Amino acid sequence: MHTLSRATFILGLALAGPAVAADRGAVLDTYADIAAAKYADSLTTAQALQGAVDALVASPSEQTLAAAREAWLAARVPYQQTEVYRFGNPIVDDWEGKVNAWPLDEGLIDYVDASYGGPTDANEFAALNVIANPQITIAGQEIDATEITPALIADSLNEADGIETNVARGYHAIEFLLWGQDLNGTGPGAGDRPYTDYVQGDGCTGGNCDRRANYLTSATALLISDLEEMATAWADGGEAREALMEDEGTGLVAMLTGMGSLSYGEQAGERMRLGLMLNDPEEEHDCFSDNTHNSHYYDGLGVQNAYLGRYVRPDGSVVEGASLSDLVKETDPALDAEMRGKLDTTMTALDAIRTEAEGGYAYDQMLAAGDKKGEALIMAAVNGLIDQTRSIERIVTALGLDAIAFEGSDSLDNPSAVFQ
Repeated sequence: MHTLSRATFILGLALAGPAVAADRGAVLDTYADIAAAKYADSLTTAQALQGAVDALVASPSEQTLAAAREAWLAARVPYQQTEVYRFGNPIVDDWEGKVNAWPLDEGLIDYVDASYGGPTDANEFAALNVIANPQITIAGQEIDATEITPALIADSLNEADGIETNVARGYHAIEFLLWGQDLNGTGPGAGDRPYTDYVQGDGCTGGNCDRRANYLTSATALLISDLEEMATAWADGGEAREALMEDEGTGLVAMLTGMGSLSYGEQAGERMRLGLMLNDPEEEHDCFSDNTHNSHYYDGLGVQNAYLGRYVRPDGSVVEGASLSDLVKETDPALDAEMRGKLDTTMTALDAIRTEAEGGYAYDQMLAAGDKKGEALIMAAVNGLIDQTRSIERIVTALGLDAIAFEGSDSLDNPSAVFQ
């Protein structure tokens, strides 16, 4: 957060070159402050998840499994709001795959239903099931998986043989271990892994309950260490904050790149439009837990946070300061009003999806072929995200910044390629 003296100084300056430069620095400060808060909150909620996972492993029951699931859902709220820091900040992009990679071939990790199938031409390890196999071979190398540890997951299993869907770590690996597969297709219902999958000795279901517990605790510990890394990177003096502040123009480009690329190619395209085109619940972002409606909502909220320079933390406190909105308003008040309005429109559409899902009409049901209501709900949000990206492009020009090539998606830019 910024001191009153600095804010007063900025407000007291005439709207000339030096004032704009000072404003830009303040905007970047706020952006970095909010990043630091979001990653700190992601770490704190992940630590709460770790406590719930430890309780589940120590005493498996319906209650401890439900508590671990609730802790996972809570941990997603601040983390999803950080995704706007991707694309424009290389430090975040290089790291993000450790914690939020998807989709994943879950058969790499644990048992799966027979309908899942076995190895494929694209991934011979799609059904490796390391939990059931203490000795495995990957790319011709014998690997001792007798003890499942964070190092084994990080160094030998994640992206095994260079295959991106061999996701062995992060939120979604943990999600799978808590919920199991969602076998309901586009019908209602999430995964329904029984708590007995963690019962030691008699009563164990799924086999290898001790190894499953070790995998879950190891993956959660790895998530903690990964989040610690990024929280440090955005704290005062951290690598990500320092890189952002090296040049004000480049810093603003990083902000806008994240906002536009997340809005357009990533969320509107890969996370929403693609799944609707394919009518495929496997394209859900949180497919095991049926939490995709919240992931979409908080991704969108993260973009709005970045523009307005305001973030509400899980404890209700607020981090706010000089914003991109302030900067745009000085240059083009009408454009600022346009951007604010479009962000509101998008958030209204994302909230409508969330409200319907929480009322019992799950996101995977919305993806079903011929479901006109679901299609309308999803496309309202997709169109809102696309529309706000057009305003972000105009903001880039209005601020005199170099043109930005936002992330694209075949589902938006070349739909026929999706079915080839």
